[in-house]
Amino acid sequence: MSSPPPRPALFARGSWPETRRITAILRTETAGGTLLIIAAAIGLIWANTPWSSAYEALRDFQVGPAGLHLNLSLETWAADGLLAVFFFVVGLELKREFVAGDLRDPRRAALPVVAAVGGMVGPALIFLAFNLGNGDAVKGWAIPTATDIAFALAVLAVVSSHLPTALRTFLLTLAVVDDLLAVTVIALFYTDELHLPYLGLAVFPLAAFTFAVQRRIRSPWVLVPLAVATWWLVHESGVHATVAGVLLGFAVPVLTTRSGVGDPSAKDPGLAEWFEHRIRPLTAGFAVPVFAFFAAGVTIGGLDGLVDSLTDRVTLGIVVGLVAGKAFGILLTTFLTAKLTRAELDSDLSWIDVTGVALLGGIGFTVSLLIGELAFADQPRWEDHVRIGVLAGTLTAALLATIVLRLRNRVYRRIDEEETRDDDNDGIPDIYQQGS
Repeated sequence: MSSPPPRPALFARGSWPETRRITAILRTETAGGTLLIIAAAIGLIWANTPWSSAYEALRDFQVGPAGLHLNLSLETWAADGLLAVFFFVVGLELKREFVAGDLRDPRRAALPVVAAVGGMVGPALIFLAFNLGNGDAVKGWAIPTATDIAFALAVLAVVSSHLPTALRTFLLTLAVVDDLLAVTVIALFYTDELHLPYLGLAVFPLAAFTFAVQRRIRSPWVLVPLAVATWWLVHESGVHATVAGVLLGFAVPVLTTRSGVGDPSAKDPGLAEWFEHRIRPLTAGFAVPVFAFFAAGVTIGGLDGLVDSLTDRVTLGIVVGLVAGKAFGILLTTFLTAKLTRAELDSDLSWIDVTGVALLGGIGFTVSLLIGELAFADQPRWEDHVRIGVLAGTLTAALLATIVLRLRNRVYRRIDEEETRDDDNDGIPDIYQQGS
């Protein structure tokens, strides 16, 4: 078997298999992003109707075994349980990118990695600037730092009929690193009480799960109980249960060696892709929309309530952080890295394209709402303001990104049409065709 072709240069247009993979992810995330938006809209509208009490009763309805400390509300089950499944897929995606994707090559990964870091630092600083001296409000510094990949890719897919593949690759890589940073922040800064015995016990089912998947065991009768045990022990330890999802995702092998067939060094897709293919529809079509339905249901309280929320320092810090902080942080760090190092943008891209992606980074829905719940669990007023701020900031960032990227899409569409005409003319420019 011949060796695989060399990887393209930094952020160059991807190979056909790479393009197909990105397209498949975009299609899936587009559907998931659409469902997310619909579910969030239903929750927000229902919470502001005369039937809001029914919504609150549903959201607060408790179910689960009390003996295991799992008699939780449906809202908590969505945040701790369903999002753990979502973060399991995030863990699979992270590991695949580190082992076999763009993050494997430091040169290819340089710009989106530093862009993700800048996109975290910028909004955090802006939020702190708005809320210094505002008591415990500073605990929400990480709320505007996260990018919602499903929502962002849904917007990109709608406007990207002619945008280069390199732009999608940049956004995907940035979002993957952003997810890793978000998980790290949740684990380090939003764990109020740590119970080490439970955390230590979680190592055993996690190790057993790791051993099973490394042996290519796919039986749900083996893997699901081990995953649930890991999740419960992490949940009881005080660390947010979504971290268990990421750890379980990291345990799954990405590549498997084919033995005795052709080139022994050749690699086949491993269990990570198998799991992702089967579980992603569950997260995109159910887990994330259900979380969005419960998380977005804030009672605004009419025009006066909306004005009060939007003028609150917490809300302003989130909105400005998502819209301006994300864009400025991503652009500045990307520009400085490109100027001061050997990392370069793909030749097909311009800085206006990166601006569009930077604005998309301000779409911070799912993880931002989760961090808001963790930061202000004992502050109902601020928790409501967080939801309004995240919704307002996300919609503003999405609108601005759509305007920029649609303008760029028109430019690339003209380029594609000119190239098509040249091909129809056997490569002879129009000016010579007309003069012949």
